[in-house]
Amino acid sequence: MVKSSKLLALERMHTQKISFAGFPTPLQRMPRLSKVLGGPCLFVKRDDMTDLAFGGNKARKLEFLFADAKDQGADVLIATGAVQSNCACIVASAARRLGMKPVLVLVGKEPDVYDGNLLLDKLLSAEIRFVEGYGPHVEDLMNSLADEFKAKGHKPYIIPVGASVPLTVPGYALAMEELVNQFREIGETIDYVVCACGTGGTQAGLILGAKLLDVTAKILGVNVFASKEDASRTIAQLVNGSAELLDVDLSIVPEEVTVFDDYIKEGYGMLNEAVTESIKLVAETEGIFLDPVYTGKAMVALIDLIKKGYFKKDDNVVFFHTGGLPAIFLYRNELGKA
Repeated sequence: MVKSSKLLALERMHTQKISFAGFPTPLQRMPRLSKVLGGPCLFVKRDDMTDLAFGGNKARKLEFLFADAKDQGADVLIATGAVQSNCACIVASAARRLGMKPVLVLVGKEPDVYDGNLLLDKLLSAEIRFVEGYGPHVEDLMNSLADEFKAKGHKPYIIPVGASVPLTVPGYALAMEELVNQFREIGETIDYVVCACGTGGTQAGLILGAKLLDVTAKILGVNVFASKEDASRTIAQLVNGSAELLDVDLSIVPEEVTVFDDYIKEGYGMLNEAVTESIKLVAETEGIFLDPVYTGKAMVALIDLIKKGYFKKDDNVVFFHTGGLPAIFLYRNELGKA
């Protein structure tokens, strides 16, 4: 039987990456949470249990970037993000596993006490540079550091912010393939997938995977900082750019992307009562911990959508747990009062 270009594209993805192991991640039912909320049928895809550091969605993306870095003979990996960046920490972990030196440009003030991901960065002996504020100066510093390492005979490789570029989108296309296979094993079909949306790579990959597999499940993103207009445009560009790299005839427009920006509220990383309650509820009902920055807000959205009747009672809704758990301890004062 002749395989379609879509299936061939999925097959190629498996050969274009490094394997950090830990896949497939578990798919679990959340029957107690479903009962408390009055339906629908809730599942959680445990990408907080991916390999590297404390897990999370960046591991799938970095399998592709690190394959490219290895092909280029890189021995120094340069990444950026906020002081508590999950991506930067997982880059450092992956770099050490592959015998490379991690260099992190972290945006924000150096704290008096290292905690959360920053403590993990320190244990990984990452070289850390702190800078104030986002802007072109961050990229300039990364390029300057790359030049310094080149002058010393090294081969540096710069990781894009959030690791969300067309090259890494297949990471979550393969996650969708994994999810579809898991649902096939239990004789169920997927109606909706819900995930937090930051730089857009996770949702873009899930959409790409659904398109390649001809899956009709609707992918819902919950923005944690960008407007839905900006996020939709970015995600469409990522999907289309990745499809072009894979040489598959597929494209989407921003209007096809569903993202919610109603739950950003006070802003990125700002904990509020609704997020605290969602973290507490999932812990109490399912023994699963969410993080305050990404998955906590995505769960607030899921709960609110259920209350508003967005889903049918018998819909199968998958919540992608994208990690970020070290951040829990940074909010110990607020969460400790929950």
